[in-house]
Amino acid sequence: MKDFFDNVSRYPRYFISFTLGVFFNAAQPLVPLLQKPSTAIALVGAVVAGFLFLTFTLRAMLGLG
Repeated sequence: MKDFFDNVSRYPRYFISFTLGVFFNAAQPLVPLLQKPSTAIALVGAVVAGFLFLTFTLRAMLGLG
């Protein structure tokens, strides 16, 4: 039974490491864009706009607020 719980406990660790790896590899190409102030402002604006779009879309779809 101990082996079973050892195997099951590996899956959350795998999921966390996989998710962090995906985010790390997605952010690496964006790091050079943060060196210039003009592209940094545009990148931050695009991220904020994307987050707001996702938030408003999900709120409308789920009927919240």
